[in-house]
Amino acid sequence: MHQAMSTTEIFLLAMLLIFSVPYLVWRVCKTDYYAPLVVVQIIAGILLGPGVLGAAFPEYYQFVFNPAVIQSLNGIAWWAVMIFVMIAGIELDLVQAWEHRFESGVTAGLALGMPLIFGSAVALGMLGFVGWMGPGAQSWQFVLGVGMACAVTALPILILLMEKLEILRQPIGQRILRYASVDDIAIWGVLALIMLDWDRVTRQIGFLLVFAVVTIFYRRVMAWLQERDRWYVGLIWLAVCSFGADWAGLHFMVGAFLAGAVMDAHWFNQEKMDLMRHHVLLAIMPVFFLSTGLRTNWAMGGSVVFIVAAVLLVASVSGKLIGVQLAGKILKWEKGEASIIGWLLQTKALIMIIFVNILLDKKIITSETFTALLLMAIASTMLTVPVVAPKLQRMKEIIFRSK
Repeated sequence: MHQAMSTTEIFLLAMLLIFSVPYLVWRVCKTDYYAPLVVVQIIAGILLGPGVLGAAFPEYYQFVFNPAVIQSLNGIAWWAVMIFVMIAGIELDLVQAWEHRFESGVTAGLALGMPLIFGSAVALGMLGFVGWMGPGAQSWQFVLGVGMACAVTALPILILLMEKLEILRQPIGQRILRYASVDDIAIWGVLALIMLDWDRVTRQIGFLLVFAVVTIFYRRVMAWLQERDRWYVGLIWLAVCSFGADWAGLHFMVGAFLAGAVMDAHWFNQEKMDLMRHHVLLAIMPVFFLSTGLRTNWAMGGSVVFIVAAVLLVASVSGKLIGVQLAGKILKWEKGEASIIGWLLQTKALIMIIFVNILLDKKIITSETFTALLLMAIASTMLTVPVVAPKLQRMKEIIFRSK
């Protein structure tokens, strides 16, 4: 029977697994409170990867996820994540962040800086053992990359969780979006620094200069176009920027973020933008989660990877909470406010997974480090709603505070 199935049929069988397994787990087990569908899809990607399904049923795993099918899935995954990262760039509200620049700067700086320091300290310890740093990395790139992975806040998933908690459009929700927006800029800036290739630095500087000039013309064209044309032209712009960044050695996802960051959110209807994000998450991002799961590696032994993931989780959570607590003292927030904001900013999931995919692509980290960071991202995201929901119930007046 195996020999009689075409690549197309096997590809569709893989798509059946990708979409049915996480949905059934999400619905039957009613995981939404602890793990929304997107988190279940990420976990399913790991379970369908070589470390679990591949180890339990190696013959069937190799049959379904053969090289031709994986190549097809990777193409869909690349385009899915490019669109998703572009939307994240568009949704950055830098105008609001600038209007509240002292508050936003202090909070975002400490919320990013403390877990970065804690995560970097763990990474320095990992350097003492073989198998964690990738063959293409210098020590500073590995330490900074792991540290930043611990500091990341996932803006799109943060939006999703705040919608669930019914605070997205409330003052506290808008404040948290400002802090996350500033952190997103820093995250991608650090990633660009890590990606700098001194053998191709001239090409990279050239790309950034051309991008800056072309952006001026592009923004004028977009402001002139009707909204229905902006969506299509935006996708063309996405492909151009991603190609340019990858050609320059900065990685196509850096280009995707830049493509979105130079677009104004008011060019697009907010409801349509929300639907676009929802449809991308629904229709094509599950393929990216599966392709991420296929890259996990348990070669060092599951226990070692889990121990490192737990240490990284402690560094990430404690660093974020301490940083935001310090911000709260400087800005004189009410008691309990910093805890709510710190836990919400702890949300990682997608953006961190995208971030560490890039580090793995560039051989800055190994598959084992990638797996540990992936487990850390899932755990930190799953903790958010169960911890924050009861805190919000006890302190409802905080929801309406504007600063």
